[in-house]
Amino acid sequence: MKIAVIGTGYVGLVSGVCFAEIGNQVVCVDNDPSKVEMLHNGEIPIYEPGLQELANKNATTGKLLFTTDVGEAVRNSELIIIAVGTPSMPNGEANLSYIEQVAREVGSVMDGYKIVVTKSTVPVGTNYKVKEWISELTDHPFDIVSIPEFLREGTAVKDTLFPDRVIIGIDNPRVIEPLLALHQSLTENIIITDIRSSEMIKYASNAFLATKISFINEIANICEKVGADVTKVAEGMGYDKRIGHSFLQAGIGYGGSCFPKDTEALIQIAGNVDYEFKLLKSVVEVNKDQRFNVIHKLEDALGTLNGRTIGIWGLAFKPNTDDVRDAPAIDIINTLVTKGAYVQAYDPIAMDNFRNVLNVPEIKWSKSAMEAAEGCDAICLLTEWAEFAEIELIDLASVMKQPVMIDGRNVYGSKEIENSPFVYYSVGRPNLNTIDDDKRVVSILH
Repeated sequence: MKIAVIGTGYVGLVSGVCFAEIGNQVVCVDNDPSKVEMLHNGEIPIYEPGLQELANKNATTGKLLFTTDVGEAVRNSELIIIAVGTPSMPNGEANLSYIEQVAREVGSVMDGYKIVVTKSTVPVGTNYKVKEWISELTDHPFDIVSIPEFLREGTAVKDTLFPDRVIIGIDNPRVIEPLLALHQSLTENIIITDIRSSEMIKYASNAFLATKISFINEIANICEKVGADVTKVAEGMGYDKRIGHSFLQAGIGYGGSCFPKDTEALIQIAGNVDYEFKLLKSVVEVNKDQRFNVIHKLEDALGTLNGRTIGIWGLAFKPNTDDVRDAPAIDIINTLVTKGAYVQAYDPIAMDNFRNVLNVPEIKWSKSAMEAAEGCDAICLLTEWAEFAEIELIDLASVMKQPVMIDGRNVYGSKEIENSPFVYYSVGRPNLNTIDDDKRVVSILH
């Protein structure tokens, strides 16, 4: 199939590369000439395991092309995929200006029948707006389709080539055959539904996963007060097939480009039809508060943070990505600086992106995890990169001013902690938190 993917952001680029990989002729379109030039030169502007290799492979064979010319791409394609951003507006609603711009561009250059697919996450009813915008500019026939993406950063290539399911929202049965042909090699779990339901499935899925995360974090906070271990609680819950094990890892909350944006957008979608989504509002509130538990635990261990040097391990919102959008590290470091602390930060991938978001004199950018810990009063583990788990705690303590760790992702286990000198705080595992008076750091600090 000849496919044009408009937008070479995270979703568009991964989708385009993977559709080329399964045998389609794909052209990826972007209005940024420098980005297109970069892609022409074999450079990938985002970090995603496996994407570089597949892009180079399919570009070499000619199955994957890049251009700034929307007209040429649309005219030479049977299927047009819209994959541009829908960022949040100040009130939480999705900004559809990029979607509208692309829809009108497509309408203005259309030269025959096309299938127009929206893969961007959009509020319910948006695809019908796309239909109106295109119809205003062309008399050529076309069909609109909603195929939401369910990619996880860090595993996006795998998620595209081996998806749990594909949701296809249609309003004309004639598109079923070509779209089934496109996706059947990926999975047998293809759900054909109406367009509005397809749009809602994406928001409902992300909102439910966000709810699981906030729920287990609330359970973790209770565990800390009653002496239970949240990892054992989550394990016991997960064996119930109605619940499952996924998204029951307690920590410092979710971040990234999807969950924060989509939960806020769904709250607004509900509000626009006079429905207050009380549960989801609480999910968002819990998530915002959870990251600040790191600060509370630091203050419990150190007393005042003024003048302290705090090491930060991990800046991306999750491992295997360089995405720092709404990463907990932003709020945590901002708060540390506000309270008078100095920060030594390290992330194996996301340093440059984080500097673009937050770059103040109080932050020292370190070249390694051990360098970030040197001379620190405490170390905070905020992203569970594999390299952090491999560091020997005895070696780590030897370079620090005070052996204090706030493990926001429960990376270390009981044996590692028991054999170390660390004053250790985890999430929802109070029996591992070595905070008894004989080890309390505040008692020995000036």
